[in-house]
Amino acid sequence: MKPTPILKALAAALALGAAAPSFALDLMQAWRAALANDAQLASARSQLQATRERVPQARAGLLPAVNASAAVNPQTIDPSVGPTRDFTARTYAIQLSYPLFRLQNVESFEQSKLQVSAGEAQYAQATQDLALRLSQAYFDVLAAQDNLDTLRAQMRAISEQLAAAKRNFEVGTATITDQQEAQARYDLASAQEIAARNDLEVRRAALAQLIGRPVGELDVLRPGLALEGPQPAGEADWVRNARDNNLVVQQQRVASEIARREIDRQRYGHYPTVDMVGTLQRAENSTYAFVGVRADSAMLGLQLSIPIYAGGGIEARVREAAASHARSQSDLENARRQAEQGARQAYLGLNSGLAQVGALEAAERSSRLALESNLLGYQVGVRINIDVLNAQQQLYSTQRDLARARYDALLNGLRLKSTAGALGEADVAQVNALLVPPASGRRVEKP
Repeated sequence: MKPTPILKALAAALALGAAAPSFALDLMQAWRAALANDAQLASARSQLQATRERVPQARAGLLPAVNASAAVNPQTIDPSVGPTRDFTARTYAIQLSYPLFRLQNVESFEQSKLQVSAGEAQYAQATQDLALRLSQAYFDVLAAQDNLDTLRAQMRAISEQLAAAKRNFEVGTATITDQQEAQARYDLASAQEIAARNDLEVRRAALAQLIGRPVGELDVLRPGLALEGPQPAGEADWVRNARDNNLVVQQQRVASEIARREIDRQRYGHYPTVDMVGTLQRAENSTYAFVGVRADSAMLGLQLSIPIYAGGGIEARVREAAASHARSQSDLENARRQAEQGARQAYLGLNSGLAQVGALEAAERSSRLALESNLLGYQVGVRINIDVLNAQQQLYSTQRDLARARYDALLNGLRLKSTAGALGEADVAQVNALLVPPASGRRVEKP
């Protein structure tokens, strides 16, 4: 059967798709995917939408209310003289009520606007949390990949040393101990490689859960990256910003204001209320004197209500609101202290991480020189095989620890901005600018 043009085009498209290169996922792409797919952020978004509806609900207490009613009442009259008669009474009415002076409703309206402010801060907090969770999951995958690459590189280096030990043993220039030590190191690295491969899959699954799609290759940190310190550089500045601008502090501050207004709202239960009321009514009743009577009436006036005694319920609710306000003040102070502590911890963690990066960079250079010296000493016979294996392991472990320290420093920088309520998409983009495709940034290649 001769292939049709459609089949040829389809085959060409499939071949082109198979030959197309696969691009690595960067942090910004993962961020946008997480914004669209993360369940926790979606829940916070829906909660904010629900909270915003409290404003029109509270505003309704300040606006007119119009109701319509109709009543149809069948009636039977059985007079002492004459036949029984059946009649139907009908009443139609429209009632208007317009609150003119209800301070409790005014306070409810103001509280609803504050609740929206708290909801917006809560949603911003959920967005910041997503940025931290995503960055953590992203760098966890990179760290797991680094660990796997380190073990594979060690296995290749150990294989070379094992082969060299076998050759030297065969020609009589080395003992069987060198071969056995290399074999033991290789077996241990092989077992660790299996565990590292499993850990990488677990980390990929955690990231995939956030972004809602499978995870392949990821962009990696640019080689030789120089990380910057916090700006502003002073710890006191970050602590002060966290105490004033932390999103949890903002929520608690608004909650305290709502609780304060609740005291006034409950106290206004003692105040009189004034409403404008009106009624437009038509009544049809055919029972009177057995003739139809239709009456239309209209009424518009003011209604004053003065609470005199409510059994002590109003005073009890005022005391309850006052106690709730005192609790909210304590919660606010606790949130401020936690924000300060979080800022100090993130600030010190960032500076410590940057110092650790510098120390590990120096250790990497020293480990590389030590490996070169041990390789040369092994070739001339002044070093044994175990010395080379130890030097190799030290270099690869130092490179892995250096990469992990850089990830931790970047994460602490994001956490520091989060404590001050300043973490946003621009910060994610700034970290993303430090990444490069894995072909140019991968420290060691896969076997």
